[in-house]
Amino acid sequence: MTGLRLTWVQPEDLVGHELRQAAEDGRDAAEIAGRWYAAGGAPAPDRAGVSPEPASPALRSLAGRLLDELAELPVPRAGAEPTELAAIRAACPSWPTAPRDPAGAGGTAVPGDAPGPPEPWDGGPRAALTQPALHAAWLGRAAGCLLGKPVEKLPLAGIRALGRATGNWPLRTWFTARGVPAGLAAAYPWNRRSAPTSLAENIDGMPEDDDLDYPLLNLLLLRRHGPEFTTAQLARVWLDELAAGRTFTAERIAYRNLLAGIEPPDTARYRNPFREWIGAAIRADVHGWTHPGDPASAAAQAHRDATLSHTANGVYGAMFIAAVIAAAARSADVHACLRAGLRVVPPRSRLAEAVRLGIETARGQREFDAVADVLHAELGHYHWVHAVPNAALLAAALTHADGDFSGSICRAVSGGWDTDSNGASAGSIAGLLAGHPARLPDRWTAPLKNRLATSVGGFHGTGFDTLAELTREATRTVRTEAETETPTDTHTHTDTETEAR
Repeated sequence: MTGLRLTWVQPEDLVGHELRQAAEDGRDAAEIAGRWYAAGGAPAPDRAGVSPEPASPALRSLAGRLLDELAELPVPRAGAEPTELAAIRAACPSWPTAPRDPAGAGGTAVPGDAPGPPEPWDGGPRAALTQPALHAAWLGRAAGCLLGKPVEKLPLAGIRALGRATGNWPLRTWFTARGVPAGLAAAYPWNRRSAPTSLAENIDGMPEDDDLDYPLLNLLLLRRHGPEFTTAQLARVWLDELAAGRTFTAERIAYRNLLAGIEPPDTARYRNPFREWIGAAIRADVHGWTHPGDPASAAAQAHRDATLSHTANGVYGAMFIAAVIAAAARSADVHACLRAGLRVVPPRSRLAEAVRLGIETARGQREFDAVADVLHAELGHYHWVHAVPNAALLAAALTHADGDFSGSICRAVSGGWDTDSNGASAGSIAGLLAGHPARLPDRWTAPLKNRLATSVGGFHGTGFDTLAELTREATRTVRTEAETETPTDTHTHTDTETEAR
């Protein structure tokens, strides 16, 4: 067979990404890089998953050997950026404590939980997530993802130009191809796979996306194995339910490693230069949703998931989002939720530094375009799918919008990089803060038609209200609040398009 150029796995493409990863984590790879380029090797593809032409057998063989040599280089940042959960906890001086049970019977902390004062929840207690709150979170994740789909992979300048050409900048609604000049459309083409289903003129329900597939897989995981699942059990769910062609970057490498007989956590390490990218973060929501008010347990569960395919900052990205979501179940203050998320991330890690940069920059700029410009100037050397810059952008968007739903998803997408993933995470968090589907504007929810397309078995066509109920059933937290089916006057956030500060 000829012409098959499988993305994200060819050794000759992985070397460039691993050299980039080595530069980020401080390994001295100059000699290896010299040998690679002297032999005719190329840098990693900038945005595509595979180079245009296959390498010669000799160059591909060299690529494999160099990947193994790169893995043996000492990592100077290893002490500041551990992967094992015990070491992560030891590095976090403010690791949150597990909450007491709602009935006051004392409860138990997660194993090895570090003592310390709990995070103050400024918005007041919300002991359990209701079905409407989870419904809003699922809808928010879908809407934010769909908003970002047509501009995924585009540079920031292109996203801005397309929005301005149609009078949609600052971004406030779906992208459209109507009215875009032909020259501009040719210079910045919409994402090829997403444009037919994610522009304003053609949205008809929620199309399939890995940002929604992985939460579905984790819902299956919890239904089959409960919250004490192992990473090996997660691997089995992937092999049983996830089509290999629906995986990308680190997940595709981990999947390949599983098929080669490699077991977790080595699946995350072996010839995997994408191990600090965003993939684990897009799988984290269910861990937060099912541990309301318990960032510590949510983060620990996200760690067991993430380490199938990721290490260090890639794992922290998942733990951060899971903890933020768990906190959002008890606080209407997005800033308190972000602080809770930072408590489970080693403070000297690059991801923690980037999140702090995102928050501080958002606080200091009135216009979000200026925030994005700062982040791109400081973090633009990372690949556009890397967890570090995307975590910074997500934190900046939520901070600048003050938790407002439309403001959060529009800022997350308008900042570029991994637009659909950041929009999804921002929508999940801001939707949960809103607390009820009725508090999300119809322009975001009506086009979804309460219908999700997916290749994950048994979920195709499922409604978001049904997914919310399944998620509520998966949580082990005792419900102590009466579930309400209509919004009350007690909610904090409405969609008022928070003014830029």
